[in-house]
Amino acid sequence: MTSEASARTAAPRPAYAERLHIPWLAWPGWLLVAALLAAVSWMGSTGLRAWVPFAVLLPLTVFLLWRADRIRVAVTATELQVDDARLPLSVIADVIPLDAAGKREVLGVGSHPLAFVVQRPWIKGAVQVLLDDPADPTPFWVVSSRHPVELATALLRARS
Repeated sequence: MTSEASARTAAPRPAYAERLHIPWLAWPGWLLVAALLAAVSWMGSTGLRAWVPFAVLLPLTVFLLWRADRIRVAVTATELQVDDARLPLSVIADVIPLDAAGKREVLGVGSHPLAFVVQRPWIKGAVQVLLDDPADPTPFWVVSSRHPVELATALLRARS
């Protein structure tokens, strides 16, 4: 076993972990849209215009769906991890679970322009993480979650 593999297995299990999946029905729907766009571009042409739209649009759609489907949210003993972003638990002042209406209000017209937002429209809930860090101009984070109460509880528990 390599040192990297042993480091991965020795890492403590996160207090909370979630992956922000795209609903499975979106995959065939978006692939159908890409195929229709490619067919419209083709429209009976010959040569490159016959196959390039299909060769570009279908793989591009799969890549974009895969990219949007890979966001992970985790709470470890020391930080909140949202995809590649890391937030130390020591700067968290409070955590507020949000339902669909609360999420819409926080992200609406009066939203702060410096807020860090990872929002997925197909996920109704979210958490608002209020920050207490004078060195950081970011007032809060808003992170989509299918289980906002559990995420908020895990953050508050790990912080204390």
